Order: sequence, then structure tokens, then C-alpha cells
Amino acid sequence: MNMKKKPDKIMSLILNIAQNMNECGTTFSEFEISSKSDLKMFAEKIKEFEKKGDTILHELNIELNQAFITSIDHEDILMIAEKMDDVVDELEEVAIYFDMYELTEADEYINIFRKNIGACTKELVIAIEMLVSKQIKKIREHTIKVKTHEENSDTTVRKSIRELFKKYADAIKIIQYKDLYEMLESSVDACQAVAKTLDVIVMKNM
Repeated sequence: MNMKKKPDKIMSLILNIAQNMNECGTTFSEFEISSKSDLKMFAEKIKEFEKKGDTILHELNIELNQAFITSIDHEDILMIAEKMDDVVDELEEVAIYFDMYELTEADEYINIFRKNIGACTKELVIAIEMLVSKQIKKIREHTIKVKTHEENSDTTVRKSIRELFKKYADAIKIIQYKDLYEMLESSVDACQAVAKTLDVIVMKNM
């Protein structure tokens, strides 16, 4: 009798969370904004990813509570899932502030942050695919790239805030842009937190 191996539902859910995070990151980095209505649509789209991510995370928690044996430690599975969910939460918050501040014209620094975020989530979903397919040794090359983008964002936030005080005299405008720069950097830091968690999982499972 030819028995097919039952798919690992828990790891499939982890992959679903990663794919949702990546779709969110891609939308966040590529969505074109030129009007207030675009901002509202942008915030709504990112909110959809946040809701979807929460639903999958809830399903994962149920599966973990019922599972006795998993391919990697329960704690590590939950940690990587929650860290990926944090990325989407961070992006949702930024999208809300984009809309609230009516930011219809992004400057060069915001565009750099958005590009870094999209690049990070792309590397992370590939790394998760490697984890699910048990290609553990290949994960590190992708987490290193995330670290590079995170370092780029650290440089960008320092430069952007320094230039901000030269560019604007309006205190409200300075506060708004500073808020956005720091939230965008925090979003990239959230991606780096996923990468660090993956590195720990790799070390434990080599």
C-alpha cells in the first residue's frame, strides 16, 4: 500500500504567516501614494494583512497546543511566528500614521526605508521556506542580507533626522517626519528580530 506522508500542518502555517508578512512588506514598499484616498486605501490594505496574520497565528496556537511532537521546539515555532506577526503589526502602525499625517509625498529617506522593508520580508520568506523544507544550512545567507538592510536603515535614520532639522522650520512637520522615520526603522528592526530568531533555530538544529 502506497502511503503518502501527511503534510506538517504546523510548518505549513508558519509558511503561511511568512508569506502573509512578505505580501504585506511588498505592498508596503511598492504601493503608489499620490492622494489622500490612496493613503486610506494603503492603510486598509495593510490592515487586511494584519487581520489575516492574526487569524493564522491563532490557528497555529491551536495546533501547537494539540501537538506532542514537532519538527522544531514548540517555543521556537511560537517565537518565530510571533516575531513575524510583529513585523506586520509595525507596518500597520506606520500605514496608520501615513494616513493620519496625510503624507502624500514621501521623501528620499522614506523611500529608502520602504525599499529596505520590502527587501527584508523577501529574504525572510525565502529563509522560512528553507526552514520548512529542512534546508537549514541555506538559511544563514538570507538572514545575513536582512542584517545588511537593517544596518542600512540605521544609517538612514541618523542621516534623515539630521537633515530634517536643516530642511524644515515648521516644528509640527519635523515631529511628523521624525515619528515616521523612527517607526520605519523600528519596522526594519522587527525584520532583524525575525532573522535573529532564525539564526538561533539554525544553531539549535544543525
